[in-house]
Amino acid sequence: MKHNIGIIYASVDGHTKKICEALQQTLSKENLSSELHHIDHLDFNISEYNTIIIGASVRYGKHNKNIINFIQNNAKQLNAINTALFSVNLVARKKEKSSLTTNPYMIKLLESINWKADFMEVFAGKLDYTSYGFFDKLMIKLIMKFTNGPTTTDEPIVYTNWEKVHTFGMKIADHIKTLS
Repeated sequence: MKHNIGIIYASVDGHTKKICEALQQTLSKENLSSELHHIDHLDFNISEYNTIIIGASVRYGKHNKNIINFIQNNAKQLNAINTALFSVNLVARKKEKSSLTTNPYMIKLLESINWKADFMEVFAGKLDYTSYGFFDKLMIKLIMKFTNGPTTTDEPIVYTNWEKVHTFGMKIADHIKTLS
């Protein structure tokens, strides 16, 4: 049986998309193909997929509203298939804030939706002052100051644990294989 996997993501600066692409590579190495869709350009029916993976980035303490609306509007269909959800945020750079039960943004997201994915994870994001506009740079530096993060850097800092991303992808792939 062919297994159709859709990966839906919201990304402000492109890092959540990179995580989705890394998940695609993991799935591909396990002979599972997937299709990547930005939340703002969805043009499919959920019923086309056996598995949906949702990647949600955080900006200024909030997940993308279109991701939340998609989940709320499709919770019944999502509950009927295999699903995965992950959050990408800079707070997860701290070990004590990098799990489902300790990451405040994932906790808040899960409390706000009427759906629970089969697989869930939290990934640390990327800090790149060089790519931010004036306002974003100012706000993110302020947030970093309050959270004891770096406020000056000439190079992007990628906090993502890519092995954790791979492990998450393998959990999804292994589950899908048990269904075939």
